[in-house]
Amino acid sequence: MTTLTSPRRSTFADTASGPTFTRTLRSELLKLTTLRSTWWSLAIAAALSVGIAGLYTAASDGGSPIFGVVISAQFTMLVAGILGAIAVTGEYATGMIRSTLTATPRRPQLALAKALAIALVVGAATALSYLICLAVTVPLSTDAVTWSDPAQAGLPLLFGVLAMVAYALIGMGFGMLIRNGAGAIAATVGVLFVAPIAVNLFALGGASWQWVVDLGRYLPVAAGSDLTAIPTGDVLVPALTLAGWVLALVGAGIVVLQRRDA
Repeated sequence: MTTLTSPRRSTFADTASGPTFTRTLRSELLKLTTLRSTWWSLAIAAALSVGIAGLYTAASDGGSPIFGVVISAQFTMLVAGILGAIAVTGEYATGMIRSTLTATPRRPQLALAKALAIALVVGAATALSYLICLAVTVPLSTDAVTWSDPAQAGLPLLFGVLAMVAYALIGMGFGMLIRNGAGAIAATVGVLFVAPIAVNLFALGGASWQWVVDLGRYLPVAAGSDLTAIPTGDVLVPALTLAGWVLALVGAGIVVLQRRDA
């Protein structure tokens, strides 16, 4: 007599519950890396990083090559944030989000996989561009890089990579919340670029507006600048500030993703 087993039932249960996180991550990485907009964004960010780092080092008569590398984030942060935003809103614009949610019914898993995919791609691209920047800035500078002191070299570069990842995830969070490309990009640019300029204007108003200037230290860009300071100082507050922005926006985006239909 043949003994009946239940492989088909377990297979159906696995399918119904959705793919594993690893498969979801591979899918998100595939989608992200096959978009032309991703490669254009990364190429623009790399070109800006190398150009700005080289110009700064040359113009400052051999200034710190490490500072020349990390200061480029003041310009490339927008590219990272916009990349994170369109990685989400592009699926809503094309309607692909419906297929994605059908294939991955566990929406928090999908959001976390997308966030990790963005972090891996942006982090790897930033690290590579930093290496190219160093190859340009070190020969131009008369200052030797003190690799033996992490606060002078290694930590600013590491925190620079992490800051760029945070900027991209902030854009992703706005993308999940707004679900519209133009709106998400506008919100990302507002937080990363416009808000710091507004804070600087309030700084001209004297002591009566000092509380606005103090709050401005908790903007993502200000936190990123504090993290990449040379030598590296107290990193706890700026690190928590960037993490708070990412967790708040991506967390709110996950809540919206669960409660609203595509």
